[in-house]
Formats: sequence, C-alpha cells, structure tokens
Amino acid sequence: MAIDAATNTFRIIIVGGGIAGLATAIAMRGPQREIIVLEKSRMNKEVGALLSLQPNAQKIVEQWGLGEILQKAKPTAERQFRILDTKGNIHMNIDMDAKKYGADRMVYHRQDLHSALREAALSTELSGHPATIVTAAKVVSCNCEAGKVTLQDDTTYQGDLIIGADGIHSVIREAVLKAGNHELVHPTPTGVSAYRLLVETADLSSIEVDPALFDPKRQATTLMMGHDRRVIMGPARNGDLLGLVGMVPDEHMHEASDANSWTTPGSLSKLLETYHDFPQWIRDIFAQAPDIALWQLRDIDALPAWVAGRCIIIGDAAHAMLPTQGQGASQSVEDAEALSAFFSSVIGRPTHSETNSALQQVFESRHRRASLIQTYSRQQAKPATEKGSVKVTLNPAEFLDYNCKYEGAVKWLEQQKAKEVESQ
Repeated sequence: MAIDAATNTFRIIIVGGGIAGLATAIAMRGPQREIIVLEKSRMNKEVGALLSLQPNAQKIVEQWGLGEILQKAKPTAERQFRILDTKGNIHMNIDMDAKKYGADRMVYHRQDLHSALREAALSTELSGHPATIVTAAKVVSCNCEAGKVTLQDDTTYQGDLIIGADGIHSVIREAVLKAGNHELVHPTPTGVSAYRLLVETADLSSIEVDPALFDPKRQATTLMMGHDRRVIMGPARNGDLLGLVGMVPDEHMHEASDANSWTTPGSLSKLLETYHDFPQWIRDIFAQAPDIALWQLRDIDALPAWVAGRCIIIGDAAHAMLPTQGQGASQSVEDAEALSAFFSSVIGRPTHSETNSALQQVFESRHRRASLIQTYSRQQAKPATEKGSVKVTLNPAEFLDYNCKYEGAVKWLEQQKAKEVESQ
C-alpha cells in the first residue's frame, strides 16, 4: 500500500498493537494524519497480568484526555512502596506522593488497560483521526529509508514514518541496526526466572498475617527480599485482585522456565519448594492462585541506535527491561509522548529529512534516560544479573524521584543540555 504522492496526509505505520503501539497511536493523532497499527495477533485475548503506569506515565495519559476511558479499566492507585525481609521486618516505606510527582502510581490488569488504550486509539471523540488497526498482520521485513514494511503474506505498507513497537523480539530493531551497520542485538538471558500469579483477595480472608505487615488490599507495592529471591506484590481492580511476581535466580529453580512465553504453566509444588524459607503466609497466598505462569526473564543491552531513515523503535523493541522497577509500560508511554512532542509542529506530509530530524530528537531525548532505567532495573535483580555493567549509585528513594518527576521529553532534554553547559 504505497503513499499517494498527490495527497498531503502524514502516514504513520505502527508495527505492534501492544501497550507501546496503542499509546503511540493515541499520542500521534492529529489533523492530516493517517495512523495504521499492524498487529501480528488477532487481538482475541490479552495476557492476564498486572502492570503499572508510574506517575511519570500516568500524568502523560491523563494529559491526553483519557481519564474517563481509563476509569473503565478499574485502576488502583498505589500510595506506598514497601520493602520487607523474610523475618517480617519493614526496611523501607516510601510514600508515593501524587502532589510531589503530579499523578498517582496506577496499577491495571493488563487486559483492562489494553482494552482502554485500544478504545482510545479507535475513538472518534478524541482529537485527530482515529487509528486503523489491522490484525493478523505479521511484519517480516522493513526498508527504513523507503518507509516500507512487508507482511508474511507479501502485503506491503508504506508510510512517512515507521514506528517499531514490536516487542523484545523486534523485526524492526533488526532493520534499524542493519541500516546503520550496527551489530545486531538479541535478547539475552538475565539468569532470573519469574513466577506470575493473580489471586482474588476475597479468597485470602483466612491467611494469617499481621495486617500492619501486609494487607492484600493495601494501596501499596510490597517487595519482600531474601535468600537471592524476591516477591513483588500489589492490588488491582479496586483491590479485588492481588498480583504477585516471584523472581528467582535460575540456579535456584526447581523447574525449567520458557524464554519465549510468559504464559507457560508453572508448578505450585515447585514454587513452594523454591520459596520454602519465606514466611508461611506468602506460601499460603501462592497456594490460592488458580493459575501459575512461569517464564525466563530476558532483556537487551542499551542499543547504539533506535533510528534509521524514516524508522524508529520504541518500547521493549528499544529498551526491554526487567520488572524490578515496574517501568516497562511507563517507558513506552514516555516514548509515545516524545514522538508526539517532536512531531507536534508537523502539519501534513513531512519530507524524509524532516522525519529523520524529528526522530533523532526523539532518540536524543530518550536514549540516556531509558538506558539508565534499564541498567538500574537489571542492577536491582542482582546478584543473578551481575554483568559488570556500570553501577548506578542512586538509592531506591532517589531513583523513584528520578523516574517519577519526569515532565516530558522536551523539558528533560532542555534540563540535560543546561547541566552540560554548567559542567563545562
């Protein structure tokens, strides 16, 4: 599907219809713009899991005017971040101040958030033209200079801008790196596997635990650490659900995890064996989960480039990171905001040069920040993820400020340039 040279429509092709792709489809809406989202699945069902939009991302989506639509997703505002040890000691209790950060940290069921973003991308009520979503559209190659992608069935789509939001196993990332003569980067094992569980809080009334230590409906993210293992817990759907992620170094696993699927069934008995020296109340919560998913965590090193020609990669395609800070989805929203900001002055169809120039600004405003958050997320999963990378010296409270006080790509870039001038 080639561009009609006679029109003055800015044609944007987004590869991937997940959180990053749909957020970008919303952010890039505008006059004289046609947005097409190519999604390889049929979007019949989103994976059941919890994810958060941290204040840095939540305030962005609220600025897009999505408040009413997002309320349908039944988000839960989390007001604290707590760190416990396996003996029941509270090591840290950080208040999540909405006034300080500009928004609450909101936790969503992934399926609910995905449905809300899809509704917003297709809405005729928001400004700009609604996006078109094409499902069962698996992209297999991309010509970055021409702005053309080819599907598995040989159908082609051509645009003024190609946005690769196609996840950690990104086809567009490979095209971007090849176009810049960079060495290809592939997802690598982190040495950590993760169990993912969802439990109805109504089923936890018999769990014996001091509510001052842990309450499944408390509006807080709770991290319990001990013995090279950790459990991250938090509520969603107005407290009706409790989500848990158990992170385990591979050498302590009692069953094999799958690197290619986060829905591979896990064994309750093996999970309990792995966490045998954690408090009984956590093990009792595990036992109430109707399903247990298990997958091997992988991420990618910081990339030398996200941009080539008319093409850019965002989200997990550009900076896949471990879930230790809950910033994966939020960084995708920041990417979408940056694209919107640096293309805000583009009315009608941009030239190749204008497109590439704006994309370079997006990269300049996002690469350093996303890479640092990537590094810290990996560092927090140590010792299993020890790779000799540069150590981040910020403590959790300081990094929370770094993450959540973000006010958009343009302002961040201005602040970084001002710091560079001061240091000269």
